[in-house]
Amino acid sequence: MSKNNTIDPRDNGGDIIEEPMNEALSRRYLAYALSTITARALPDARDGLKPVHRRVLYSMIQLGLTPQGGHRKSATVVGEVIGKYHPHGDQSIYDAMVRLAQDFATRAPLVDGQGNFGNIDGDAPAAFRYTEAKLTPAAMLLLEGLDDDAVDFKQTYDERNREPIVLASGFPNLLVNGSSGIAVGMATSIPPHNPAECIDAAIHLLEHPKATVDDLMKIVTGPDFPTGGVIVETKEGLREVYATGRGGVRVQARWTREDLGRGMWRVIITEIPYQVQKSKLMERLAELIENKKAPLLEDAMDESTEDVRIVLTPKSRTVEPEVLMASLFRQCELETRFPVNMNVLDHGVPKVMGLRELLNCYLDHRREVIVRRAKHRLGKIEHRLEVLDGLLKAYLNIDEVIRIIRTEDDPKSVMMKRFRLSEIQVEAILNMRLRALRKLEEIEIRREHDELSAERAVIEKLLSSTDRQWTEVKRQLKAAREVFDPAKQLGKRRSNYGEAKEIDTEAALEALIVKEPVTVVLSQKGWIRALKGHSQKLDDLKFKEGDELALTLECQTTDKVILMASGGRAFTIGADKLPGGRGHGEPIRLNLEVPEAETITGMFLPEDKGRRVIASSKGYGFIVPDAELVSSTRKGKIILNVGPKEHLAVCVKVEGDLVASIGKNRKMVIFKTDEMPEMARGKGVKIQSFGDGGLLDLKTFNKADGLTWIDTAGRQQSAEDWKDWVGKRAQSGRLAPRGFNKNGKFQG
Repeated sequence: MSKNNTIDPRDNGGDIIEEPMNEALSRRYLAYALSTITARALPDARDGLKPVHRRVLYSMIQLGLTPQGGHRKSATVVGEVIGKYHPHGDQSIYDAMVRLAQDFATRAPLVDGQGNFGNIDGDAPAAFRYTEAKLTPAAMLLLEGLDDDAVDFKQTYDERNREPIVLASGFPNLLVNGSSGIAVGMATSIPPHNPAECIDAAIHLLEHPKATVDDLMKIVTGPDFPTGGVIVETKEGLREVYATGRGGVRVQARWTREDLGRGMWRVIITEIPYQVQKSKLMERLAELIENKKAPLLEDAMDESTEDVRIVLTPKSRTVEPEVLMASLFRQCELETRFPVNMNVLDHGVPKVMGLRELLNCYLDHRREVIVRRAKHRLGKIEHRLEVLDGLLKAYLNIDEVIRIIRTEDDPKSVMMKRFRLSEIQVEAILNMRLRALRKLEEIEIRREHDELSAERAVIEKLLSSTDRQWTEVKRQLKAAREVFDPAKQLGKRRSNYGEAKEIDTEAALEALIVKEPVTVVLSQKGWIRALKGHSQKLDDLKFKEGDELALTLECQTTDKVILMASGGRAFTIGADKLPGGRGHGEPIRLNLEVPEAETITGMFLPEDKGRRVIASSKGYGFIVPDAELVSSTRKGKIILNVGPKEHLAVCVKVEGDLVASIGKNRKMVIFKTDEMPEMARGKGVKIQSFGDGGLLDLKTFNKADGLTWIDTAGRQQSAEDWKDWVGKRAQSGRLAPRGFNKNGKFQG
């Protein structure tokens, strides 16, 4: 092809726009984000619905699926929604519809489902060709007034139909049924509440516009989950949720103790936390039992039918049920924390609202709905009264009207001029049937005229008075409350309140352990075992080839053993969990996640008020309480921060008011223990200065006892002139006393 025939892509009539890539991407991503936020993820503060839920309900009312009628195939509803209002996947629409029908997912179901709509186990519902649905009375409260211009409508995606922008919302659906969703950069999570409480709170705020969050919380005491459960969140936590719109709510399963006689018992769980699938909960309990992570639990069985019934069998009857449940609450979904983020759309704008703001937004919407419906009704009345006035004039002049109709070529214009009638009135007269000329019909028209005139007067008073409008809002809310009567099953509160008891489950676990003396043996290569009894002959112990004894410790099976690694990390393991003394034991790394490059350099039992001096090979250290060394995970706890060519050199118990430190250069310095800081973790301070080498050993002693050490023969030696080595921390010191161990350590 010649050069002249080459097509320049820019010569296309302007279809290609040149602009920086980052600007083009930013603008398009912003449009996508806004679409996701407003059209999918966040509910409207006025009716508490997302577009897909609103379209499902509107389609059902258009199909005539009222509570008084029969059910129809769910496929009909899904097809109607897709074809007219929501051009997305049928499964997403059906899933939204199913959730509105599930009484364990929605506090006040808006869809009355017939067939398999899923269950609390997490089983999927049947396909939409097998299930049927219709609206519930609660849904009708949301949909009332759509034909009375109660809300604005907009064009659908194909501009062939119209759909409501928001529903009239006869009750505060956002709070009652809650909502959840994730958008681009923001999310929403609103717990469900008791319908009667929400309506009462709205009425209270209407009567007392200056009511505070504390006042409203006397009515809306907290969420009311469809699956029940016990709310153990503190009052301060709930107040933060309702004041700021953010926070969380802790919920525990409801349980009772069932006595089996002879001191035996078991726990029966009758309600589980909201949004917890029972099948997954049972899998988790089975996993805890299999992996021996729930030592107080023997067995868990699901005996549920229509009601939840989970049976937990304890391993020992000596354990209290409260202790068993407290241990399980920490480990599985028998206790959950429902996150609260009341992020909603306020006239299309995302906003986090508290309880008072949400109720005010809802009440303002209800007042607007009532005003719009009143204006629409007034327009209908005005039109009908105009027609009735024309008919009455026709009855008063019936003979003349008949004559004009029979003789005049253009009776319409003649009557308009003769009787001063409007075009609407003349059309009504001309369309009147002959049977309507009877006297009884005239009486009926006058009666209707009087009734409409009286109704018009009432509506005009309503539109002219804000107080009357709020009174009508209150009246309608009280009428809606009858649907959610607390005396009925739908309105009865399902979640009540309790207190999360602080129970020492560790003490309960220890109570199950038989207390026996053992001697813990650790080899150089990290093999550990527990020999029964104390005062063992360790010389007869056998180790793997090339391995030898490193550390020993006499303790009880109920004790917690602390192991210090060369990398400055502290590990904790129960003596009862160590392998027996037969054979060579097990590698320590089977129970603890000790890094491969590190070794265990210390092993001891923590004391209640004990303290230890911990120091690195470069001579930096501090004093750490024994309580800070205890860890609850396999990964342990980092205590001493060490560098690449540095390791933990010393971890000794504080037993005096003086510290004696000696380096690899055999220089020693003695200083007061108080000169070292007490810390939980870190690098510490400089203990001694070294020309070369580093810290070799360290011990603490009392001034009254003097400095002593143990020689290679196990005898205690002392230095009478030890005060000559007393100085300050971080000094280099003097050469060790005459007769000090050749290895430079206080233990020969």
